[in-house]
Amino acid sequence: MDIRVLNYFLITAREENITRAAALLHMTQPTLSRQLKGLETELNVALFKRSNHSIYLTREGLLFRQRAQDMVSILERARDELQETSELAGTISVGCGELHSMAELAQLMDDFQKQHPQVKFNLRSGNNQDIKGWVEQGVLDMGLLIEPVDIGKYDFVRMESQEEWGILAHEDSQFADYSAIRPGDLVGTRVITISDRVVQNELGNWSGKYAAQMQNKARYNLLYNAAMLAQQNNGVVICLKLNQRFAHLKYIPLEPKLTLNSVLAWRGQQPHSEAAKAFIAFAQQEKH
Repeated sequence: MDIRVLNYFLITAREENITRAAALLHMTQPTLSRQLKGLETELNVALFKRSNHSIYLTREGLLFRQRAQDMVSILERARDELQETSELAGTISVGCGELHSMAELAQLMDDFQKQHPQVKFNLRSGNNQDIKGWVEQGVLDMGLLIEPVDIGKYDFVRMESQEEWGILAHEDSQFADYSAIRPGDLVGTRVITISDRVVQNELGNWSGKYAAQMQNKARYNLLYNAAMLAQQNNGVVICLKLNQRFAHLKYIPLEPKLTLNSVLAWRGQQPHSEAAKAFIAFAQQEKH
C-alpha cells in the first residue's frame, strides 16, 4: 500500500470534494479518482459515496480513515527517528488526558527540552481507552493515564499531583450555593459524566445507592464540549478540577473527597527511539 495514496485518501476525505482535493495535491481530477478507485479495489470495499458535487466516506471509509492516519503518523515518526543526528533529536508522541497532572508533565517536558533542544513533543488528547489503544498500536510512545488503570503490561512513573473530582454547575442552578456535593445531592438531576468506564465505576462507588437514581444526560471524553452543555443550565458535569474557567459555570467539589492518581506509562518491551528512551530515563530519574 503506497503511503502517497493514503495521503490522497486523507486529503479527499477531509475536503469532501474531488476537485478541491486534486487542486491541493497538484494533480488532475481523473488521476486522483483513479488512485482512489485503485485503493478501494485493493481493500475490496467502497470507501466513498459519490454525488455530482461531493464525495463522502462510507462506514468502511470512516473506519479506514483512522487507520490510514495512524499508518501515516507511524511512518513520519520512523523517518524522524532514522534521521536523528549525533545530537539527540526527534519527536516524542505523548497521549494526554485532561488531567491536573498535565502541568507536572509539561514541566518535565520543558526541563528535558532545555537539555535537548532538538527534541520535539507531539501531544494527542484522549481518554484512558483512547490513549492505551494508541500506545498499543505504536502511534504513541507513552501516555498520561488516570488511575485506576490496568498497568500490568506497562512500565510507568507515578505523578505527584492528585486529581480531584467535583461538578460544574451553572451559576443559576440550585447547586450554585453548595460548598460541596454529597452522595444523594444529584438524585433527579441530569448529569453529564465521563465516558471512561473505569472512572465511571469509581464515581458509582462514591455515589453508592444513589448512582442508579441520577439521570444520565450525556457522556463526554473532553471537558470543553460537556461544559458547553452545562452552560445552557441543562444538567451538571461530573468532572475533574482543572485549571480552566468556563463562563457562568462554578466548580463544586465532592464530599467526601474523591481523588485519584495518574501515571505516565509506556510499553517496556516496545522499541523506542533514542529521544523517547532518553525522556523515559529522565522522567524515571525526576520521579524516583
